[in-house]
Amino acid sequence: MAGQDSGDFGPLSFFKALHRAFAETLRQRQGTEGLVDGVLLQSWDSFDRNVDIQAEGKPPLACHKGCATCCTLRVTATAPEVLIIGRYVRWSDGRFKSIGIDLPARIADADAQTRGLDEAQRVTLRLRCPYIENGVCLIYQVRPLACRGHASYDVRACVEAAAGRAGEIPCSEPHRVVRSLVQNAMQSSLRDAGLAFGLYELNHAVCIALRNENCCAEWLSGADVFAPAAITDVGADEMARMFDAIQAS
Repeated sequence: MAGQDSGDFGPLSFFKALHRAFAETLRQRQGTEGLVDGVLLQSWDSFDRNVDIQAEGKPPLACHKGCATCCTLRVTATAPEVLIIGRYVRWSDGRFKSIGIDLPARIADADAQTRGLDEAQRVTLRLRCPYIENGVCLIYQVRPLACRGHASYDVRACVEAAAGRAGEIPCSEPHRVVRSLVQNAMQSSLRDAGLAFGLYELNHAVCIALRNENCCAEWLSGADVFAPAAITDVGADEMARMFDAIQAS
């Protein structure tokens, strides 16, 4: 992984270069809804370009359109990801309903069944993601980094794991590592900008976004509007200490 503005290589330099790039985007778009779009377009582009580089020479992925085997996992997302998904669901509501898909109702139903469950409990429940229709992701264009960074080399292993018959899936390490670096650099820059930088359970957070049309403005003002959906596996203080340590290294 190369630093975006230097000849240095490695995860640490990549993280720091991304942090600087995100910080500049946040500075330029401070207080505007364009901040959400700018940060996410930057994160998606950084992920795609660097995954392609890191995955060179690796086996081909087994993931393909129409395969939603892994779409029973708990999905986490940052506030910008939740906000753009909420916006996309609102914009698409009429079109989806015209073909018999009430996506807000699906999301609310999934949230009612999964709220408060940890990752292991969510997998055991085996509830299909509400955004999936006939194996296709309805929000694919704006899917979270968590989904972009989960990629498998073996469909059969995924099917066996989803059925509870096996636990080991040969996942792409480049996807996992690049996703983590991009997401953490974004979170670190959000924190420095005084914005809520945690991770949230996707369905619950999107329900909050759909109920509150002012949530973007409130988040931009520094409020943690998605706090009820917060994932607390790693606390905010612990994340902040980690980001500080990386920046100081």
